[in-house]
Amino acid sequence: MLFPESRRALEQPSGPPVWSDEHDLDAERAQARATAMAEPREDVAEVRDVDADGVPCRLYRPAGARPGVVLHAHGGGFVFHDVEVHDASARRLANRTGLSVLSVDYRRPPEHRFPAAPDDVSSAVRWLQAHEAGPFVAHGDSAGGNLALVAALRHPGVFAAAVLVYPFLDPTAGADSYRTAADGFDPREASWYWEQYAAAPADLEHPDLAPLRSDRLGTLPPTLVVTAEHDPLRDEGEQLALRLAEEGVEVVATRYQGQLHGFWRHPTVFPAAEALMGQVAGFLRQHVP
Repeated sequence: MLFPESRRALEQPSGPPVWSDEHDLDAERAQARATAMAEPREDVAEVRDVDADGVPCRLYRPAGARPGVVLHAHGGGFVFHDVEVHDASARRLANRTGLSVLSVDYRRPPEHRFPAAPDDVSSAVRWLQAHEAGPFVAHGDSAGGNLALVAALRHPGVFAAAVLVYPFLDPTAGADSYRTAADGFDPREASWYWEQYAAAPADLEHPDLAPLRSDRLGTLPPTLVVTAEHDPLRDEGEQLALRLAEEGVEVVATRYQGQLHGFWRHPTVFPAAEALMGQVAGFLRQHVP
């Protein structure tokens, strides 16, 4: 079932699909940034850009911040979005959780292919360890969920918790939800993202790109995995949650009924976005007291 706000979102006009010859990558990136810049943003006590050992990041510190920092990796199929597009979401995340947030402006394909993005996130992790007091949380949505998961796998023991919002995990698109739940997110789009991200076919089997293939899932901290009912990525996220539970990881998995991929970033359109932010805040207060 699609909730009314999801049906209305699907009725909105869109440009040429990313896999078509008519698609303009630079224009879409610019439009996403312009749209995000025009949206309302909450005040945060401190917002400053930082150089995390060569990786540009933005640090948000809310009023009365509790000890700890959320490392946020933005979504966008690895190809789109940046810290500006995710600025409003990072502000909300900081204000709701009471934790500082470090949003990572990792390099993107096709200009910078795998492993540039996870390497940049790893640089940000090391910078956090050197410059900020823990505990630390790995957080990301969609492709950013992939990068947050990989960061936690690359740096076992560093993170007190992980939050993965409809993570983008499986280059094979093998789950049934690619055929039964692809409302507003064409599986050809997902395939195009993986094609841009991988530098070589062998990369598609590397656990730092396809973390469901990792043999280190049992090293993860307590993890919240969020999926949307009408999202081709739904089943791979839920598969991850089951794998974590079987590995003995403390995991909470929530499927948001009636929602589309991408709903988390748009609270003025999807009421569930604010409910999800509240859930994340509650989960992190449990694990980052």
